[in-house]
Amino acid sequence: MNMLHRIEHWGDTHHPAWTDALRIMLGIILVLKGISFIGDTEYLNALVGRRLQVVPVFLIHYVAFAHLVGGLLIAVGCLTRLAVLVQLPILIGAVFFVNISRGFSALNSELWLSLIVLGLLLMFLVLGSGKFSMDESMRRNAH
Repeated sequence: MNMLHRIEHWGDTHHPAWTDALRIMLGIILVLKGISFIGDTEYLNALVGRRLQVVPVFLIHYVAFAHLVGGLLIAVGCLTRLAVLVQLPILIGAVFFVNISRGFSALNSELWLSLIVLGLLLMFLVLGSGKFSMDESMRRNAH
């Protein structure tokens, strides 16, 4: 547990301001992806349904809800690490089970977007929310 606290402390103290803009953009991308999944549930059902036969309805709702709420939390910087943890299983599944089956080509934009988002999620899992976030604002006002 001590190692986890050291990683969290390092991330909180080594957080350049430009990464806050990147965090906000990542949150917006996730929210937009959640909206697109809600708007086209048949597409998401086809993705989830052909890969897994276990409870596809639950997974569809989990993915859409996690992208909407998690993306919003990441964008405003509230409970960022927790929101990232909720997103990780979705993105790992998207990269390794859904999008990679279409091949590693430059034309497979969904795979590249999933890889970039997964990398950014891992980065913000370590870095945290940053200076321009709701977490930091609440931390400053609590003292």
